[in-house]
Amino acid sequence: MGTIKALCISEKKGTLKTSIHKALFHTEWGMVGDAHAGRWHRQVSLLGLAEIEEFRRRGVDVKFGAFGENIVAEGFHFKDLPIGTRLRAGNVWLEITQIGKECHKSCAIRSQVGDCIMPREGVFARVLHGGWLEEGDKLEIVTEKMPLDAAIITASDKGSKGLREDTSGAKVQEMLEAAGYTVAEKIILPDEQEDIAHKMRSFGDLGIALVVTTGGTGFSVRDVTPEATISVCERLTPGIPEAMRALSMQVTHRAILSRAQAGIYKRTLIVNLPGSRKAVEECLGFVLPELQHGLDILRGDASECARK
Repeated sequence: MGTIKALCISEKKGTLKTSIHKALFHTEWGMVGDAHAGRWHRQVSLLGLAEIEEFRRRGVDVKFGAFGENIVAEGFHFKDLPIGTRLRAGNVWLEITQIGKECHKSCAIRSQVGDCIMPREGVFARVLHGGWLEEGDKLEIVTEKMPLDAAIITASDKGSKGLREDTSGAKVQEMLEAAGYTVAEKIILPDEQEDIAHKMRSFGDLGIALVVTTGGTGFSVRDVTPEATISVCERLTPGIPEAMRALSMQVTHRAILSRAQAGIYKRTLIVNLPGSRKAVEECLGFVLPELQHGLDILRGDASECARK
């Protein structure tokens, strides 16, 4: 275990970074506001405090961020950690993807500082789970699976105005917690596609494992939850709503009218459920036991779906 001594960002690549006291990390992106963030494998750079102090002993008074590093941590020689090592600080999970890099002799950092130790001593990582970090937070190597977290969105015009009790969202929370999930947030939104989609993305950017929606899956002109889901998801998972509809048909033939969708955004699975408490209990009960394995694969904690 070590301690984060600095968090640094820059607006342009190849320039010295500036130290900030608090930073937001987005899943499969990096530090919000940093030029190196993006959908690639070098989202976050890490450098050990000892390596920086060794450089300072040469007589060069470099500040944190001078080598283009995002995180400076005490207690780690990052280059000794193998690719695939996972690190955790608070809610943020990182996975090391590259050790060192090629440094061009004409880079701005080398020309301003005189040398660049990042190619020799630094490592790069991707963000598996997002969240806020501050200077002084503890950083540790982890080998266990990422914890199961979830968020619930109830789509209801009346519910958002306090005119209807949210019994369906409460049922989702009850079932998820019984299955071992920690519910990070439960929110009621009006049936507005952009509002629902924005909240889905915010949960996905944080790396919440499972986002469950309830309501807005029918034929009403205000039912737009499936459209919001499709607009956010990068890959659809049609087997989940197909199974819910097929099994619900054994209860009521009106299950054919459900327009529920399911899909993946970054490392988050989004699943639509109907708006009634009874239908939530039936549909989520059908699929919930199988979802964890899919989430393990999505998060890199399992590798295949074959039955033993």
